[in-house]
Amino acid sequence: MLPLLTRIDHVGIACRDLDAAVGLYTATFGLEVASLEVNEEQGVREAMLRVSAASAGSAASAGSAGAAGSAGAAGSAGAAGVPGYVQLLEPLGPDTPVGRFMARRGEGLHHVGYGVSDVRQALAAIGGTGIRLIDERPRHGSLGASIAFLHPADLGGVLTELVQAAGPA
Repeated sequence: MLPLLTRIDHVGIACRDLDAAVGLYTATFGLEVASLEVNEEQGVREAMLRVSAASAGSAASAGSAGAAGSAGAAGSAGAAGVPGYVQLLEPLGPDTPVGRFMARRGEGLHHVGYGVSDVRQALAAIGGTGIRLIDERPRHGSLGASIAFLHPADLGGVLTELVQAAGPA
């Protein structure tokens, strides 16, 4: 069986104030904002921040250290040419999944998103192992991706998202 997961697509971080968190991550790490959107279905206001794929100590990394944010769009492709992201999530209210998470645990790591080639195929294969699926079929995610979540109780307490990146337009 081929590996189902193709890359780490993103880490989702719950925050109280999206604008402040975006400012912190862009100023501290030089990340570039790839998108800002409201996802009513998931009850969040979110920002996707592109992470550069240049390895530490490489010529590309050394040459663009001061301009990481501006170099991100052209030179941030990770595995299979798909960039990685930090996803910042501000709940739209206390009775949303991220709002309830923050009431229990506060700000911090919310989930890990892994890239897959085919989210439907991945759901079928993973569901067949006994892992509980939060989503029986894919739904719309950030940047036009098809996504589905797996139950954290079956994966060591980690909420896991499967992400099939949007194809070329």
